[in-house]
Amino acid sequence: MGLFQSYRLRLQRKRWRIRAFRKRRELSSVVNRTAAIRPDDLLLFCTQRNERIRLPYFLDYYRDMGIGHFFFVDNDSDDGSLEYLKEQPDVSLWHTRASYKRARFGVDWLNWLQRRHAHGHWCLTVDPDEFLVYPFCDSRPLRALTDWLDVSSIKSFSAMLLDMYPKGRLDEEPYQEGQNPIEIANWFDSGNYTISRNPRFANLWIQGGPRSRVFFADEPAKAPALNKIPLVKWDRRYTYVSSTHMLLPRGLNQVYDEWGGEKASGVLLHAKFLDTFGAKAAEELKRSQHYAASVEYRAYAERLKEDPQLWCRFSERYINWRQLEILGLLSKGNWA
Repeated sequence: MGLFQSYRLRLQRKRWRIRAFRKRRELSSVVNRTAAIRPDDLLLFCTQRNERIRLPYFLDYYRDMGIGHFFFVDNDSDDGSLEYLKEQPDVSLWHTRASYKRARFGVDWLNWLQRRHAHGHWCLTVDPDEFLVYPFCDSRPLRALTDWLDVSSIKSFSAMLLDMYPKGRLDEEPYQEGQNPIEIANWFDSGNYTISRNPRFANLWIQGGPRSRVFFADEPAKAPALNKIPLVKWDRRYTYVSSTHMLLPRGLNQVYDEWGGEKASGVLLHAKFLDTFGAKAAEELKRSQHYAASVEYRAYAERLKEDPQLWCRFSERYINWRQLEILGLLSKGNWA
């Protein structure tokens, strides 16, 4: 990358940091327990709206993994999410009625909170329907992974978003509060993924899976991106650019080996496709607060009229992380 391009990216990073600083005014603190954070705590950051039914399992899943403190931005929920999160002893909570879209889909809010509270901590940034799976996650806590990353001088860890879905109608089995959603949505596409490299930010761009196959079959280039970098040893100089798809400085995006080897990586099991999906898609389409004039949710709404089934004869039933490694969807790299 040339000096001019490097200079432009530094200016852009500065601009996003200034923007996040200004957007802090949109956040109102509901409960702030950050004084209880210990120097070595693993932190989780999340923006949510009307996800009350998902929150109990989500919190328990990441508590068991080793998260020490949760940061939530509630975007004007009316389903009891705010009240529920307020009572959780390891949660700090902010509320906003401001536009999710004008906050760059929540990125500005989280960039500010990370700049303010996360410096020097390993931070996981995920949505309430995303569940991190990494090599040895069945026997080693997240701290073991971050300790190895520290020893290896690695500052960021990638995880491909893997869309999970049930066999049959999406509304066939109702999701119950506190339930592991992967008990219902336990199938995934093991192939049909495309990977390219973004020359500007040096991150990989991954598309495919059931959303491309079913909802964007005619225009696969418009399918949602599946590449994510959710786990970062945060520094107040860092900033997310687009969701967790890419960051600045640019070097944080180089989570892959350019010379034919493999770097350690994980998967985010994406449990979007439950019986709640139809109502959620209709709500988000009406709000029109998502990327590219909510083209993703327009595609969902149109296809849902036909009651599609995402399962096909090439679908794989989820077993564990070792299965994902065999399929080439995650890698333990040289972490043994």
